[in-house]
Amino acid sequence: MIKSDTNYIPSKDVTLSFLFWSFIKIGATSFGGFMALISVVQKELVKKKPVIEDHILLDAISLASVLPGPMAFNVIAYLGYSLKGIKGALVSMLGILLPSFVFMIILSFLYLEYGQVDMLNDFFKGVLPAVSAIIVAVAFNMFKKHIKDYKQVVICIAAIAVILLIKSIFITVIIISVSGVLGILIYKKGISPDNILVNPKIKSKKTLLYFSLSIVLLSVVVGVLFPLITTGNAHKMAIINKELMVTFSSISVTLFGGGYVIIPAMQEIIVHGLHWLSKKEFADAIALGQLTPGPIFISATFIGYKVGGFLGAVTATLAVFVPPAFIMIIFSEFLNKIKNTPIVKAAFKGLRPAVIGMILAAAFTISKSYPINYFSVLTFIIVLIASIKFKIDVIYLIPISGISGMLFYNFF
Repeated sequence: MIKSDTNYIPSKDVTLSFLFWSFIKIGATSFGGFMALISVVQKELVKKKPVIEDHILLDAISLASVLPGPMAFNVIAYLGYSLKGIKGALVSMLGILLPSFVFMIILSFLYLEYGQVDMLNDFFKGVLPAVSAIIVAVAFNMFKKHIKDYKQVVICIAAIAVILLIKSIFITVIIISVSGVLGILIYKKGISPDNILVNPKIKSKKTLLYFSLSIVLLSVVVGVLFPLITTGNAHKMAIINKELMVTFSSISVTLFGGGYVIIPAMQEIIVHGLHWLSKKEFADAIALGQLTPGPIFISATFIGYKVGGFLGAVTATLAVFVPPAFIMIIFSEFLNKIKNTPIVKAAFKGLRPAVIGMILAAAFTISKSYPINYFSVLTFIIVLIASIKFKIDVIYLIPISGISGMLFYNFF
């Protein structure tokens, strides 16, 4: 159970239905990538209806940063598992994926049939300044709560500088590793066993084992048995889906750093290796992924749809998201066992300011994705004030900003 220091809802009172609809809402309003999604999670599940605490969210980001696959999706799996075990993880994963999957299926159909979705580009230009403001607001609130001394301020600023100046697949892993070591060196001697709250221990090892066996069995059926027992068009589709499953699961469990930094590696495999898409189609797939809410890895849905239709889209989507989320769940069990030790607590005192720095850096990175003009500056300021001072829900801020962008770029 999550301890309550304000109005936190005990985890036993959090229903699967609540998790599902909460993540549906979050998934439908999270434009702009990893940190944007995390920012909406923080506003919805930490501030508005508090079922988790800031430090649990920051710990989830820290763990996701050193594991392969879609970081945002891995964080969602961690949170769902922390609250309601395997069922909570599955429900949360489904909720966060459904909106972006549906959006991407629609956009894929429109793109492949008509070749362009220009109006959504203007919507996106309106959304991104709002997303930047929401990220800054969330980072500001976390900064006030978790950064207690000048050493943590230095770690936070250093993380911002490093992530903006150095472009590498492993940069998040490096930041997390170095900040964790710094935390141990600086804070180990003064740490108290009761300084921070810990994530509840999930007692679902048997369920975790059954879930593992189910994933393995499903992989064997889809990847080996189904192609062997089918004929004709069914056999051809089975082979295509097998290739999609193997390709995207391999990408997701072997590449680090989140969506944006693994795009070149994905392009090498999808375009130059397998020739599933042309360079232009791949670039458009990434662009469509940015136009949809949720994780940028949802571009896999477009690729799967292009190669194997709707079933191919489902296969590619599940293959790119589920295996690394499963790895995240396994490691979360390990983290729960060691999290209350002084050395790990000290490490997290270095990790959390680094993660906050990464969140702030994301706002700057996103700002390079839209034109800087009086509309975008005004949108940023209004949404920032609305988020920090008036606590206005993102479910209103995001659509209003997007519609404003469409009106501004088409009529002014």
